[in-house]
Amino acid sequence: MRALAIIAAEHRNMRLVAGALAVLGDRFAAGSADEAGLHTVELIADYFEAYADHCHHARESDLLFARMRVRSDRGGAMLDRLDRDHHEARRHLARLRHLASNPNRHDAKNLTELAAEIARFRRELDEHLRVEEEECFPLAGAVLTPADWTEIDAAFAARSDPLDHVDPAETVALLRARITQLLPSPEGFGAKADHAPIAPKPSAAGDALLTVDGVTSAYSRIQVLHGVSIQVPPGQLVALVGANGAGKTTLLRCISGVQPISAGSVLMQGKPITGASADARVRAGICQVPEGRHVFAPMTIEDNLRMGAHTRPAAEIAEGLEEVFTLFPVLRERRDQPAGVLSGGQQQMVALGRALMGKPRLLLLDEPSMGLAPLIVADIFRIIRMLRDAGMTILLVEQNARAALSIADHAYVMESGRIALQGRGRDLLKNDEVRRAYLGM
Repeated sequence: MRALAIIAAEHRNMRLVAGALAVLGDRFAAGSADEAGLHTVELIADYFEAYADHCHHARESDLLFARMRVRSDRGGAMLDRLDRDHHEARRHLARLRHLASNPNRHDAKNLTELAAEIARFRRELDEHLRVEEEECFPLAGAVLTPADWTEIDAAFAARSDPLDHVDPAETVALLRARITQLLPSPEGFGAKADHAPIAPKPSAAGDALLTVDGVTSAYSRIQVLHGVSIQVPPGQLVALVGANGAGKTTLLRCISGVQPISAGSVLMQGKPITGASADARVRAGICQVPEGRHVFAPMTIEDNLRMGAHTRPAAEIAEGLEEVFTLFPVLRERRDQPAGVLSGGQQQMVALGRALMGKPRLLLLDEPSMGLAPLIVADIFRIIRMLRDAGMTILLVEQNARAALSIADHAYVMESGRIALQGRGRDLLKNDEVRRAYLGM
């Protein structure tokens, strides 16, 4: 009865997606909504429609349920109810999609209706899954013949849940990344209690996730940062561009807690973290991909990735690995090989995947394109853009100003340890001063 095991695994994915949807529903009920959250509702509708097309209608109703009806008169009403649920799900998904995308989607009345529709969908889905697991599956085991199971198992094994597909569409990878962001953040920082706590709860719309205020820092007697101030709003990609030696990497080191600051402050959701240790910041969700990648060369790719999850519960590691392998299929193929034998681009994938294993709330990227071939750079930036679209908050340091500004929601230009310019990424792309200094135009 391999088919029932496949369905049970699909149910776990469905509950995961529905749980993320419920988190969004709670936010909408409280009157809080942003475009990323509303877009995620549409992505979740895409997932459930894909599930219906590839799983329910093609395999359950038309094969499993139909064969059960042939073999026994028992459970007819239950099977009718499950078939109706399959068709009713379309109506619910269309309603969710409409409420999440209509011109009045941010209005309080619309958000209230959307929250109610999400709650209704979640209740009906939970009950549908319960009936399948507690009533339908036992009956199937009792009435179907070995020949039936041979045919049914083969049909179910031939196609998989979209979230488990070995070569998923980009929208599925995007949805998986967004779901990860919606799941609960880790509480606390471990045993140490001598650092200021960093609240893990989500920001209110419009509040900065990260605030750097007047930060000054030096190496020995050489002052590198001179009162730098930036903000990174939740769910946005903020780029930091500038020439070599401008202080970009030093600023990231100050944010991640490995470089001391002599003045100013760093805040996460308005809470000061200036005195928090580097490991406390990682536990709070600040994860950095360092310049030069710095993979552990003798260790396998999988062990490198597992290192990134050292603050996460052990039960989440397998799921995290699957998410990374979904984004970077080549790493799945070579998971048992030493990271040191990889090309520069593949090592960058390992470094990025290692950071994602920490389930970051703020992802710091330091020169991800450095030393990579143009085609690999394009692929890396595609992934970065996809993560941004999935709602991940990213601070990107990059010398390739054109690439960084083209995907940035907001950007800062650094010169000699100071912020010289700031604005929307696409506006700075058109700025004559930026074009002359950084774009060669």
